[in-house]
Amino acid sequence: MKTVVHKANTRGHANHGWLESHHSFSFASYFNQDRMNFGMLRVLNDDIVKPTMGFGTHPHRNMEIISIPLKGALSHKDSMGNQRSIEVGEVQAMSAGTGITHSEFNDSKTDDVNFLQLWIIPEEENVTPRYFQKEFDAEERKNEFQTLVSYIHKPVEGSLLIHQDASIKMVDLEEGKEVSNTHNAGSGVYYFLIDGEISIENETLSKRDAVGVWDTEISNIKANQNSKLLAIEVPMN
Repeated sequence: MKTVVHKANTRGHANHGWLESHHSFSFASYFNQDRMNFGMLRVLNDDIVKPTMGFGTHPHRNMEIISIPLKGALSHKDSMGNQRSIEVGEVQAMSAGTGITHSEFNDSKTDDVNFLQLWIIPEEENVTPRYFQKEFDAEERKNEFQTLVSYIHKPVEGSLLIHQDASIKMVDLEEGKEVSNTHNAGSGVYYFLIDGEISIENETLSKRDAVGVWDTEISNIKANQNSKLLAIEVPMN
């Protein structure tokens, strides 16, 4: 087994006033040669957007983009004709493919929005752009992994689909509970702890810490307190 540990306070940080962002991997003005990616996972940003502010219309191409709101609601509009609000409990997945433009705004006049945005490198370029959005039942991830996103050629029922042999799972673990996660051959799993405290093998993670695990078939996880964990499985090459 191989591991890499990324403590929360070692992430890149940018505060633009309207936006505060923590970068698990090199992004925009944050560059760290040792933090370029984890396999096909290229970006994991933890963004806080101030009331009435947001990202104006901007382009994306040949990337799988997943957004997970943790607090508040994010208003989305894109060149495919989608115009929707993304709320806590929902997940959005876009295949940018041949190219899209979109905008994201916090429409609240009083409350911040906090959301995670992930970019996964696709296995195939220049696909037709696609958009998915879905609300997931929190009861289905209580002490067991719930698949939010899966591979379009090996779809998991009820999940959103992307053009990469990858998956994104979430689990809400109660204190003292244990769970195991099996890995596909040739893949690694990047565990990002949204909240709480857990132990994975010999590592203890606190809020917003992460550990990447590969060259193993399974990870064993125990919650030291009530915890919310994201597991991002991607090909390593």
